Amino acid sequence: MMMRLLFWLALAVLVIFAIRSKVRAAARAQAEAPRPNARAEISAESMTSCAHCGLHFPASEAIHADGLDYCSPAHVRLPPP
Repeated sequence: MMMRLLFWLALAVLVIFAIRSKVRAAARAQAEAPRPNARAEISAESMTSCAHCGLHFPASEAIHADGLDYCSPAHVRLPPP
């Protein structure tokens, strides 16, 4: 009778240790994994709007003429509204 009790006790202890080990490993993996909201440095580009149609677009794509920004060469030839 005592051997049976010791067997079940030992089995319960092993199961508890196995579960604790898995939980700790999962927590460690989650802590090391990159979070979806944690992003590497993202540089924001300034925006500008077309003098003709008002469309907002990145300033690096702007066509400059007469001190104004345009979204396309076709809008450079048209007068601002």
